[in-house]
Amino acid sequence: MTDVQTVLYALLALAAAVYVHRWRTVPLSAIPTVGGPSAPILSFWTASKFMLDPRALVMEGYRKFHGSVFKIALPDMWLVVLTGSKLVDELRKYGDDMMSFTGGVEALIQMRFTLGKTALDQQFHVEIIRDRLMRTLVTVMPEVVDELTVAIAEYLPADDKEWVTVKPMEFIQRMVARTSNRAFVGLPRCTVGRNKEFLELAIAFTFNIFKDKLIINALPFEFMKTFYGKHFSQAKKSVREASPYLQPLIDERRALLAEHGDEWPGKANDMLQWTLEQAIQRNDSDEDVVSRVLLTNFASIHSTSTSLTMALYDLAAAPEYIQPLRDEIEPIIAAQGWKKAAIHKMYKVDSFLKESQRVNGIGLFCMTRMAMKDVTFSDGTVIPKDTVVVAGMYPMHQDEEFYPNAATFDPFRFSRMRELDGEGTMHQFVHTSVEYSAWSHGKHSCPGRFFAANELKAMLAYIVVHYDLKIAGDGGRPENQFLGASIFPNPNGEIMFRKRQTSV
Repeated sequence: MTDVQTVLYALLALAAAVYVHRWRTVPLSAIPTVGGPSAPILSFWTASKFMLDPRALVMEGYRKFHGSVFKIALPDMWLVVLTGSKLVDELRKYGDDMMSFTGGVEALIQMRFTLGKTALDQQFHVEIIRDRLMRTLVTVMPEVVDELTVAIAEYLPADDKEWVTVKPMEFIQRMVARTSNRAFVGLPRCTVGRNKEFLELAIAFTFNIFKDKLIINALPFEFMKTFYGKHFSQAKKSVREASPYLQPLIDERRALLAEHGDEWPGKANDMLQWTLEQAIQRNDSDEDVVSRVLLTNFASIHSTSTSLTMALYDLAAAPEYIQPLRDEIEPIIAAQGWKKAAIHKMYKVDSFLKESQRVNGIGLFCMTRMAMKDVTFSDGTVIPKDTVVVAGMYPMHQDEEFYPNAATFDPFRFSRMRELDGEGTMHQFVHTSVEYSAWSHGKHSCPGRFFAANELKAMLAYIVVHYDLKIAGDGGRPENQFLGASIFPNPNGEIMFRKRQTSV
């Protein structure tokens, strides 16, 4: 061996030693790893295990490190998972200057590479959902139910003589897209909300966000992520394709605003109008308006269609709960119609959906945050700057400490709790807490949950009253599917429907 080779090997050995020493001395190395080794390079194998069986890894971490923290490897980062009420509540209390919601979401979805940073940095559409949409629920809900009656007749062609077998996820996505866009882009002057091509684009956008996320998160280097986002992003493509459907409506509403100012008879009262008015004040482009309408669709279509499909699987697999739900729904609707006040009185429907979300969930984690500086929790755990932190939602929802017989689907668990004095509000579907965080928890809990919950309750109640249903085949509930941190209802599961006669 030559002297040069000896020096080179010595330098490589020294570099490796320094790298390993630095890895061992950074605060993140002190946090235990679940799923395999955390050493450089070997952690990619750990990351692959999370992609293949994420639920098992998260439940293992929760059992081993309950009340503390553990970390999971992703292809391009570490995910630190907090467990136990105390630490999760501490995470909730941190402000965005310490634990950033926007930074956490961006780190996982990587939207800056696809749709740009504007929608994340200027989240006025979130405030619109939280404020304007919530304040109009009284007038919006009858419109949503009206759209539901039209959409379900089109997408679920069952009669009262024969059972019809369908894959529920397919028709529910279309139904949710229709009912949601009744509130987002309006009717009757605009038929965009019923345009088949636009609705397919809105649904595809939801999946394209996830496709982009999976691909970009798997790319290890920034330049690769940038190149993919610029040339191959499916979400960006969806925005371009949706623009021709919304542009005529945007042009019309811009002209009306220019002619009449802030108010005029018959002015639209929907998400598109509110978003456009804010965009004009900020001098944003029409493409940005389209992007925000699609992002609102993304949040609505994914969570609502997933939750309703899972609830229908639960109900069809346990048809003994159908009649108790009908006994609650029918007299309420007969007396008050499909109004928000009537839907609010459906305690059992509310409980059924909340329990379905508890048992199934749409994700393993919640309260995603990015540490903006080194943060020390009360147990001494140090979270280094730029680390993504989440709360272990799924295992907490399965914890016997919070939910007796947690593994059992008990649809009226929460309606029984609401009957207790002083607990009427605490156990509503929309209520969030450290122990129940399906809508996340704290300042950044889902801003559209009041609309989504009312929409879900109306759809489930309408189906229960107007249809008989049961699981096709052997009657067993189709198993949920886990992909990374996301949970999906089985797309190949089938439910049988039959129309029933009702006076409601």
